[in-house]
Amino acid sequence: MEWVWNILIVLGTFLLMEAVAWSTHKYVMHGWLWSWHEDHHHPHTGFFEKNDYFAVVFATVAISLILIGSEVPSVRFLLWVGIGVTAYGLFYFIFHDIIVHRRVKIKFVARSRYMKRIMRAHYIHHKVHTKQGAQAFGFLYAPKKFEREKM
Repeated sequence: MEWVWNILIVLGTFLLMEAVAWSTHKYVMHGWLWSWHEDHHHPHTGFFEKNDYFAVVFATVAISLILIGSEVPSVRFLLWVGIGVTAYGLFYFIFHDIIVHRRVKIKFVARSRYMKRIMRAHYIHHKVHTKQGAQAFGFLYAPKKFEREKM
């Protein structure tokens, strides 16, 4: 029965990470660490950008949780939290870096309402090139207000 709890921890962490990512994006990336995030809102050359430092920070947290949870039996649940953070990071990378920003060249056409809505929200977010004034800070969720109106 322990495996059920482990799966619930992974899924719960994955879902909670959207709130963590939203608040980090709004208050840290568009706040005191704008210097890391700013180049992401402007055209640039090269594959890497300073914004990628955030991926390193989140990966370090996930790896640390997995290692501590693997090595210290009394906090084994941290292993599953780390796996949930890693799963979110994987989905984030696929959606944000591959599908939306095409940092890896693939052919992808959004067909579902969900994908169209989150992609539209992200493009609206990137219309603002300054620290203030942006909206739509989520990565894997966007409110219905970002759906295109039916014509």
